[in-house]
Amino acid sequence: MRLRQGRALGHAAGTVAHGYRIHNLPTALVSDTLNYPKFYIHDTTEYVRQSLAIWEELGFEFDAISTGFIVTEEETRIISDFCHRRAQKGTRVFVDPIMGDNGKLYAGVPESTIGLMRSLVECADYAVPNYTEACLLTDTPIAEEITADEARTLVDAMLALGTKSVVITSAKVDGASAVIGYDHVAGEYFEIPFELIPVYFPGTGDTFSAVLMGRVMNGWSLQRATADAMRVVAELIERNADQEDKSAGLPIEACWM
Repeated sequence: MRLRQGRALGHAAGTVAHGYRIHNLPTALVSDTLNYPKFYIHDTTEYVRQSLAIWEELGFEFDAISTGFIVTEEETRIISDFCHRRAQKGTRVFVDPIMGDNGKLYAGVPESTIGLMRSLVECADYAVPNYTEACLLTDTPIAEEITADEARTLVDAMLALGTKSVVITSAKVDGASAVIGYDHVAGEYFEIPFELIPVYFPGTGDTFSAVLMGRVMNGWSLQRATADAMRVVAELIERNADQEDKSAGLPIEACWM
C-alpha cells in the first residue's frame, strides 16, 4: 500500500494530515478545553465500539494509528484491543498517553487511566508522553529536574513497557529544558534541548504528536522528526503569544493559511 493512499486513525490534531487520508474517531466530545474552570465531556464509547466493528467488517486497512485522549476504561480496552490486533498485522501504532502535566493528572482523569494507558504503550511503535505522563506510567517519582543518567533510566523504563521508540517531552535535564528519547530504527538515544517559551496553550502536545507522526510516516528519522515538531510548536506559540484567551488553544487552521 502506498502511504499517500493510506489511512490513519487520528486524534485532536488530525488537522496536520501531511497528505494522508484521515479517519478520525472522536473518543470524546468536549464542550471546551479542560483548562477552563467548567467543561462537559460526552462519552462516545459506544460510538467507538460500533465504528471500529464496522471498519473491520468493511475491511479497512491503516498505515498507522494514532491515539490521544481516551475517556472511559471500557473505551481504552476497546481501542487497546484494536491497536494490538492491528500492530500484529504491521500497522504502525503511535500512542500519545494523554493523562496529565505539571506533575499531576488532568481534571477529570481518574487514577485507573494510568494502568489502562500502559496496555496501549505495550503495543506502540512510538510512545510520546510528556515528562509527567512518563513518570506516571513507569512509577517514577516526579522531580523538578533530572540528571542525564536519570533521563536515560526514564527512557529505558518506558521501553520496558513495550514501546519500540519513545519521545518524552517537557523534561528538565541538568538544568536545561529538553526532549529525550530513543529511536528503535536507528538504535540511538537522543536529547534535544530547547528554550522554554513562558506562554501556555493547551493542545500543543497534540500538535507536536501529529507533526512528529507525519514526519516519521514520510521517512524522517525520529530525532529529525522530533526536532521539526519542536520547531513547529515553538513557531505557533510565538506567533500567537498575544492571543487573549489562551485556554481556547492554538488556532492551528488559521496558521496554515
